[in-house]
Amino acid sequence: MILVWLIVILLVAGILAGFAGRVSTLWPRVISLVAVGIDFVIALALWAQNSSQVKLLPQNDWFKQVDWAWIPQYGIHFHLAMDGLSLLLILLTFLLGIMAVLVSWKEIQDGVGFFHFNLMLILAGILGVFLAVDLFLFYFMWELMLVPMYFLIAIWGHERRIYAAIKFFIFTQLSGLLMLIAILTLYFIHHSVTGIYTFEYQDLLGTVLTPHMAMLLMLGFFVAFAVKLPMFPFHTWLPDAHTEAPTAGSVILAGLLLKTGVYGMLRFVVPLFPGAAHQFAPIAMTLGVIGIIYGAVLAFGQTDLKRLVAYTSVSHLGFALVGVFAWNELALQGVLIVMIAHGISTGALFMLVGGLQERTHTREMDRLRGLWATVPMMSGTVMFFALASIGLPGLGDFVGEFLVLLGTYRVSLGVTVAATIGILISTLYGLKVIQRAFHGPNVHEWSLPDLGKRELLMIIPMMLILLWIGLYPQPLFRTFKPAMRKLQQYAAPQPVMTLNPSVHQLSYDRSLLPGMNRR
Repeated sequence: MILVWLIVILLVAGILAGFAGRVSTLWPRVISLVAVGIDFVIALALWAQNSSQVKLLPQNDWFKQVDWAWIPQYGIHFHLAMDGLSLLLILLTFLLGIMAVLVSWKEIQDGVGFFHFNLMLILAGILGVFLAVDLFLFYFMWELMLVPMYFLIAIWGHERRIYAAIKFFIFTQLSGLLMLIAILTLYFIHHSVTGIYTFEYQDLLGTVLTPHMAMLLMLGFFVAFAVKLPMFPFHTWLPDAHTEAPTAGSVILAGLLLKTGVYGMLRFVVPLFPGAAHQFAPIAMTLGVIGIIYGAVLAFGQTDLKRLVAYTSVSHLGFALVGVFAWNELALQGVLIVMIAHGISTGALFMLVGGLQERTHTREMDRLRGLWATVPMMSGTVMFFALASIGLPGLGDFVGEFLVLLGTYRVSLGVTVAATIGILISTLYGLKVIQRAFHGPNVHEWSLPDLGKRELLMIIPMMLILLWIGLYPQPLFRTFKPAMRKLQQYAAPQPVMTLNPSVHQLSYDRSLLPGMNRR
């Protein structure tokens, strides 16, 4: 029941915050902060328990799970399960959830109750995505994330918020419908082969498919996750959504929603369709490299701080896409660290940019010159997270991207070299932020308050976590290792149907993913 309680606590807190907003603007904040804090403590306890039991668990077992028949006549279950991958992403969810509540403490003054209701609802949806192993339930949670984020952007966003919210909705809804079609097709094909209707992840693994059908279904899943990732060329909704969203919305969007796309690639695309994923790997890795370079170049060309940080996500998560389709141990470990470190560093940058916007009412770098003299602590923390974002050794982002490059080198030298060029370009936009916004003479005569206690309470833990990941990531690797082995096992050779329907024999697709060929 512990997995159910993690979601229920957020839903109950959201409802209570919505009603409390009619009485006070303080109580919705307190209720939301307490609820996410309780969930975070529970998740830390689960991590400690997992660390003590990880060697005792069979490789294919879930660490925690709950499985209830929901609509049994259609094979639909309320099935939540946790392994090391989902556990670490849940910890990230609660950490950034706490930061989202704290960062909106003063920023959100209108509709406070409804704001926190939507914030709790979107966290519950993200949690469900990371835990659901029934594909119907997974799709339900996937769509649950969409509506509250639409409201966060459309109601509490900035000048062009309606345009950004509608664009976000259209991109994610249409791609989600493609995934729904793929899920239903896989559901009916599995029934035609086995006579059993089921949406269970474990049951659908290894479903007998023709190569053509496997490719089509894989693409249905892939596009939905690529849009959320976001992958070039499906990324165009992201800069608008980030720029117009409130600070808490940007933190959740960059730190968590984008990670659901990477998670979907790891959990569903490759294990469900290993042969098709192998064939598609060169294209996917090429798109990932294009995203790395393209996102870095566009980030360098921005003058709006929020849009600059938004385009860095396109670049950084291109590494995650490359690592997923390299599919060897080094690359997968790198993907995990990229997800966690990017969530923290980019989330912190959005928090700091939001703080600057509150103080100066602008995000244009040319109007923010000379800030180091008046807000040295804020300037120093922005430099710290900017250096983390460009991959400074000793910080978490460097570990993730370096491991992805090492894993990709075993698969493709050309992709590795091109991705490395993207890292070099990233140093340009990182230095541009510091030089243009914070250095130089204070020509606009800014006199601003520096970071307050609440802001330091948010920023310092995030700095320490990035240092910890950069210097000692082994606890994350140990937690992820059983889940990684399980995913690699799922991507073993799968039976495929012959193209001639008159032949009732099964052949085995011996081609594995590129990284596994090197083992």
